[in-house]
Parts: sequence; C-alpha cells; structure tokens
Amino acid sequence: MQKQITRLRFDKMKKYFSAFFLLLFFCVSVGAQKKFHAYAVGFYNLENLFDTCHDAGKNDYQFLPSGSYKWNGMKYSHKLHNMARALGDMGTTMLPGVGCSAIGVSEVENDRCLTDLCAQPELSKRGYKFCHVEGPDRRGIDCALIYNPSLFSVKAYRLYPYVPTEKQDSLFRTRGFFAVSGEMAGEHVVIIVNHLPSRFNVSYFREVGAAQVKALKDRILGLDPKAKVIVMGDMNDDPTNKSMHEVLSAKEEADMVGKDDMYNPWYNVLAKQGTGTLQYQGSWNLFDQIILSPSLINKNGEKDFTTLKYFKYEVQRMPYLFQKEGKYKGGTKRTTAGGVWLDGFSDHLPTVVYLVKEQREKKDKALKESVFALPEYTEAELRNIASSEAEQKARVEKDKNKKD
Repeated sequence: MQKQITRLRFDKMKKYFSAFFLLLFFCVSVGAQKKFHAYAVGFYNLENLFDTCHDAGKNDYQFLPSGSYKWNGMKYSHKLHNMARALGDMGTTMLPGVGCSAIGVSEVENDRCLTDLCAQPELSKRGYKFCHVEGPDRRGIDCALIYNPSLFSVKAYRLYPYVPTEKQDSLFRTRGFFAVSGEMAGEHVVIIVNHLPSRFNVSYFREVGAAQVKALKDRILGLDPKAKVIVMGDMNDDPTNKSMHEVLSAKEEADMVGKDDMYNPWYNVLAKQGTGTLQYQGSWNLFDQIILSPSLINKNGEKDFTTLKYFKYEVQRMPYLFQKEGKYKGGTKRTTAGGVWLDGFSDHLPTVVYLVKEQREKKDKALKESVFALPEYTEAELRNIASSEAEQKARVEKDKNKKD
C-alpha cells in the first residue's frame, strides 16, 4: 500500500514538473514573454468498431449477434463508450479540457458507427465531427478523421485507393489513403490517414503502400509547397522497417530530413526506448505512427515557432488501457481476447504529436479556398476505383439474392 501511495505521489509530481517546464518554455524567451497556441493531433486504431447490423456486400458476419463474437447492442454500446473515453483523453496531458484538434482512426465500419461515436458525451461536449469515405476493404473496415471544427476546419477530403502494381495482385483490395485538407492555426494542413496491409501479407505489399503514400504527399506539395503534411496510421510495420525508413523516407532525426524526406519521431521510441504501441508474444511493436513533412520541424537546434511546428510526441498510456490481472496482465486491454469479451479498448495504444505556433498580434493573411484542393485521381486510381465499385455492386446483388 505504501508503495502504491509513493508511486501515486511520484506520478503526480512528474505531471506537475512536466507542466511547469512546459509553462517555462511557452512563457520565457530571452527576457521577453511570448504566447503560444498548441494543437494536439492523434491517431488511434479502434480495433473492430462494428455496429450490430449487416452491411450489404461486406464480410462483417463475425460482428453480428449470430456471429462468432456474439456482437450485440450491449457490447456495441460499451465499445462506443470505451473508445470515446480514450479518444477524449488523448492530448489532455498537455491540453487538459481541450484534447486533440484532429484524430485519425482506423478499423471503423461505417458512418453509422462514427455518428454514434461522436454522439458519446466525451466527444459531443467538445463538438467533435467526422469525415469518412466508404472504402473497398472486404471486411468493411475503413479509416476516418474525427476533428474539433473550432481547432481544425475541414475544407476537402478524398480517399485515394491502394493500387496493386503487379498483374497477379490486381484483385487485392485493402484500405486506401484518406487525405483530409483543412486549416489549422491559420495554415494549410493535410492529414493522410492510413492502414497499410496486415502482416499476413509480405513486406512488399506495405512497401507498395508506402511508395503510394509518398507519391500522394509529393502531389499535395506540388499543388501547395507551403502545405504541412501529416502522414499517420497503423502502418503494420515499425519505424525501422523498409516501408517506413527507406520507401517513405521517414528519418529518425530532424537534422537528417531533406526536402523529399519526412520526420518520424517514433523511430527512437522503439529503437532506443524499446517500447511501442502494441505487443506480440511479449515484445513491443510501434505500428501507430504520426510522420511529419519538413515544413513542420525545426532543424539544427532552431526554435522557430512563427509558423506551426512540431513540439513533442506522446504514446498515450492511460492506465485503463492496460490489463490489470490474469493471463494478459500488462498488455493492452482488448475488447475480446481468447474468445472472451473483456469489455476493453483496443490491441493498440493511441499516439499524439503536439504542434505549436507563436501567437502574434498581427493576424495571418487569410488563405484562399483554392489552396485546399486535393490532387485529382490518376488514371490508375480511377481504374482501380471503377473495378472496386463493380465488385462491391456484385457482392451487394449476391446478398440481395440470398435474402430473396
């Protein structure tokens, strides 16, 4: 008991010291006081946020009342509450009562789930909205963006498909790349939410995805070189793996980042700290990454926050996200494990980056609406979309014929 009290006191002191030094950073600058605005941007894999109804043409049968998970209204309502609790707490260590401006999510079934999620008290009290496009994944799980419209104003969004590069893979379908263009802190920010192919597939498939994300990032910057691009998601690879480190060119140190590279603050979390966002057979992986374009980082010891810049990162480790006892003690508290419903959260931990901008008396010049336009689809993307839509239409028709 004494150890627990000591630990609680230590954690409390750590939080106070962290807040104190943060306050020093924001308020003291060589004898002159400066004010800053901070913004939290996060990602969370929601691990199978399904409703209880069948979506025509989708393989969601496990998450029906008659399915293997015996998914019902009670379990769904608990899942919504648990997800909203975690999402609402993201970013609050630095921004209490405010939380994240925007959160990319993966493994969510449809608009209905997102509507129900944003209606939860933890999110509705801050006015969170969502944007989402139904994707081609055969199970029906998609990426989406939840956002606070008072902190991030969404102007345009588009789902870019994952396009297989080899003929024999032409029927391979997976989540695409969900790009959301908007305004944060008076600047053009584009968030690309991803869920790359699972590790049931070889590394090649994730390398293809990473190459297409990089190409999309470059297309966005081709339209607006001043855009600040944030690539986030469940990459199903670690920051040290080829898809991230070589193909996406996400570097581990800010000073290593060239104009065509990105900065990956999570690299050293795994490589040097030995921790991550999910566990497999007792070892940590760090699949849940938030990666930044060069215009979002300071290099060579600079502390220039006159424009929106990266400040710090955080793996969200709220105590309730962990299993406290039993076989899975110390691991993430999942919704279901070993066929048993645990009333938990996810097999992944959420991640957050904090961005900072100096508050100035003179307001930034208003951005033209045209600056927020996203790239048009390529011919290969258009062919892939048409093919996926035809397949989905055929599956829906097959479902209908079963009922008849």
